[in-house]
Amino acid sequence: MADLKLVGLCGSLRKASTNRLLMHEASRRFGAADFIEGDLRLPLYDGDLEESSGIPEAVQTLSDQIASADAVIVACPEYNKGISGVLKNALDWVSRTKGTPWSNTPVAIMSAAAGRAGGERTQNMARLCLTPFRPLLITGPEVMVAATSTQWGDDGHLTNEINAKALDDLMQTLRRLAEANRTP
Repeated sequence: MADLKLVGLCGSLRKASTNRLLMHEASRRFGAADFIEGDLRLPLYDGDLEESSGIPEAVQTLSDQIASADAVIVACPEYNKGISGVLKNALDWVSRTKGTPWSNTPVAIMSAAAGRAGGERTQNMARLCLTPFRPLLITGPEVMVAATSTQWGDDGHLTNEINAKALDDLMQTLRRLAEANRTP
């Protein structure tokens, strides 16, 4: 069987984002897979733009990546107690594409945040925003890396054993669902 296709979405555009570190750490712990990081540098959703020019190529590419994925990782920074505008904009645009790219796709949500809750509110909001698309949302274990600036080694790997164990468990569940969901 060919490697699984794993798509990662990071709700932060910053290259040095700890959510990007978390997404890549999750990908590493997922195991053998063809990993693609979706590009969320999209124009702001605008119905007039959609009507006049159609779906932007970058949006269609992202939608196609999600549709062809065996599993998706969503790393959510917490901006003012919610998901980032970048992530919400991407979800809004992808919802405008043809078909149902998220349908029955296993999705793991995780977050890294400076605060002590590690992004709990952003995860709740991300689940609410994803629910209409009917993915297979994994409910746990929840991975919320608090005080994120202190949780990473020089190699870009998690140093906190509790967070690492939760991420391993989440990625094992995501992989199991992806393998079971894959058509032979």
